[in-house]
Amino acid sequence: MYLFQKIEEMMMRYEDARKTIGDFVLQEQKDLHKYTIGEIAEKTFTSKSTVTRFAKTLGYSGWKSFMKDFVAEQRYQMENKGEADANFPFDQGDSTELIMQKIKQVQIESIEDTYNLMDATMVELAVKHLLNARHIVIFGLSPNIFLGELFRRKMVTIGKQIDIAKLGETGIISRTLTDQDCAIMISYSGNNEFAEPAIHLKNMLNHHVPVIGITSGGDNYIRKSLNCVLTMSSRERLYTKISNFATEESILYILNVLFSCYFAEDYQANKAFKIKNSKLLEYGRIAILKEMQDL
Repeated sequence: MYLFQKIEEMMMRYEDARKTIGDFVLQEQKDLHKYTIGEIAEKTFTSKSTVTRFAKTLGYSGWKSFMKDFVAEQRYQMENKGEADANFPFDQGDSTELIMQKIKQVQIESIEDTYNLMDATMVELAVKHLLNARHIVIFGLSPNIFLGELFRRKMVTIGKQIDIAKLGETGIISRTLTDQDCAIMISYSGNNEFAEPAIHLKNMLNHHVPVIGITSGGDNYIRKSLNCVLTMSSRERLYTKISNFATEESILYILNVLFSCYFAEDYQANKAFKIKNSKLLEYGRIAILKEMQDL
């Protein structure tokens, strides 16, 4: 989780002066380095000690240490900034054609950003966990879990059974897993060890369950806890946005890469299994277009 996301999360938690300072930080994030701590206190009608408390709430010793990381994060964001606004990709009054173009751009940039964040060695480790697993379970919350359902469906078509941990049953399901199984945990923030799905992570690790984390960039609980983490595009704010356009595309791309690399490990066998069962189970489907017909 990046700092700008942690700040937004903190603003939802506290209804005091820290929320006011958080608003100012996010509004002035590109120029925040130009302000002294006294100027920030003056503009937010708070005090220097309150500004310091804001930084300490985020885990820093003071304002200077916070600013060091914040400036570095801003530099990274600017260097990797795309054309599209992941939070508000279209505006009031935009034409249908313009909205179509902008959503396309968000999705393209999300995939490109995710690809740039991926480490082939980490992907190979994740695929190794999947290949060795007797039983695979996906943990996550809505809407991420629906993308996990698409992954489950693809894997079933090549004979690999995967389950989705339903809310209300995640705890008991997590306790059925062993070192012979594998869990996939999808969480954008990845930061609340006392809430779903991360609350079950400690127990699974205690039982040596291989866990693949799919989470945002920056620092968070899941990233600290796991040695196998795939990073989704993390340009969206937690709450202040129209929808999860970029995140959804990023997660789907990661899961498609995992499926494809898994498939490639035994390409001919998986191809034969997929085609044979598709012909047996989908015989009722009729293709009108000649290009879609199997010969």
